[in-house]
Amino acid sequence: MEGKIGKLYICATPIGNLGDITPRVTETLENADLIAAEDTRNSIKLLNHFGIKTPMTSYHEFNKYDKARELVGLMLSGKDVALITDAGTPCISDPGEELVKQCAEAGIEVSSLPGASAVITALSLSALSTRRFVFEGFLPPAKQKKERQRALKRLEGEERTIVLYEAPHHLLSTLEDLKSVLGGERRITLCRELTKKHEEVIRTTIDEARKLSPRGEYVLCIEGMSPEETEARRVSEFKDMSLEEHMELYISKGMDKKEAMKAVAKDRGVAKRDIYRELNL
Repeated sequence: MEGKIGKLYICATPIGNLGDITPRVTETLENADLIAAEDTRNSIKLLNHFGIKTPMTSYHEFNKYDKARELVGLMLSGKDVALITDAGTPCISDPGEELVKQCAEAGIEVSSLPGASAVITALSLSALSTRRFVFEGFLPPAKQKKERQRALKRLEGEERTIVLYEAPHHLLSTLEDLKSVLGGERRITLCRELTKKHEEVIRTTIDEARKLSPRGEYVLCIEGMSPEETEARRVSEFKDMSLEEHMELYISKGMDKKEAMKAVAKDRGVAKRDIYRELNL
């Protein structure tokens, strides 16, 4: 008979208020053979508060590949491992995703114990659309100029609410960059100290947010582009292109003339018959 294989438990921890931890998480942390923590110096405060004595090991961005292999080996030998991050749900903008990936490849069962998440908490407070949203985590740092510009360019035409993380010392430069691609009048909600005594939620515009004196880590929720703005943007992209050039753009992608005409009409916000008449087809 083969030996028992252990299990990985993804345990959400409070993002501020310790009362937000679930009984299921505390029970799992107590019963696990080992806790893998992003920063053991930070996590020991949480464990001490709840009287949890389970051994810990560090699992972070700089050891995530080798340490994941080590943890997988322990689980294959029958040990149960609980994964926690500094605050919130592991694997969300967090190195935990590599451990989950390696567990899946090794056939190890993974269970997620839900709880606090800064992304969802901020979004629910934002007063912006919550029906559809996109989470980008931290933007690439300013020194990675090309990667940062690509990330910002992707946000330019985004219709969904955008959620970002940002550190206080980078907040103002990020707001400047967001203004350059989204405009200063775009609505934004800035959240800090979530679930804590001094929780702050600022609903304003990007221009007005640039006047803030940053304090603490922020979650930014940014209004997406309206359908009207999207339509106007699409029309403006092709205003300097001739109809013939516009048709050729789609034909070169494999469309027949009828399909290309329909696409051109949609881009320009006109009826297909108008394109037909202009091109004398």
